[in-house]
Amino acid sequence: MSRDTSEWSRRAVIALAGAVAATGPGAASAQDVGRGNAKVVDGVLAYLGVVPAEIVRGFPRGHPEGAMHGGVPRGRHLCHLVLALFDAITGERIEANRVSVAVAGIGHVGMTRLDLDPMTIADTVTWGAFVRLPGRGLYDLTFSVWVADRTAAIVLPFRYAHPAG
Repeated sequence: MSRDTSEWSRRAVIALAGAVAATGPGAASAQDVGRGNAKVVDGVLAYLGVVPAEIVRGFPRGHPEGAMHGGVPRGRHLCHLVLALFDAITGERIEANRVSVAVAGIGHVGMTRLDLDPMTIADTVTWGAFVRLPGRGLYDLTFSVWVADRTAAIVLPFRYAHPAG
């Protein structure tokens, strides 16, 4: 697993994390939490962003965003997952020790497990990885987050409706 935490540009925050993952907890009302892109579990507020990998491929050669997670994989149906973690009460960022995801397409065969890499965005850590989502439909994205002050992983299940095939 790569541990590149180089500083990224403001453009990268917008392009890679999207408005959902880059915004702080104050941007979400109580009604927003649980609508798919945000979730609170065990006092952790998590925002999920899913961005087409083509956006990352569009960065100029040598740009740091093009090299994150070991570079953008080749192939079709690739997305960049981004997970931002906050304390649900204080709104402070949570700096996890490790984050992984299990990806299962509903009606698709198999499951993919990935470790996410830390990414420093706007002086805070956000987590990301590239994943192949081969078809239109629903995907279960189950994130496991390990933090220093807890004995067990925090499990954050999301259901993502993938629009493209």
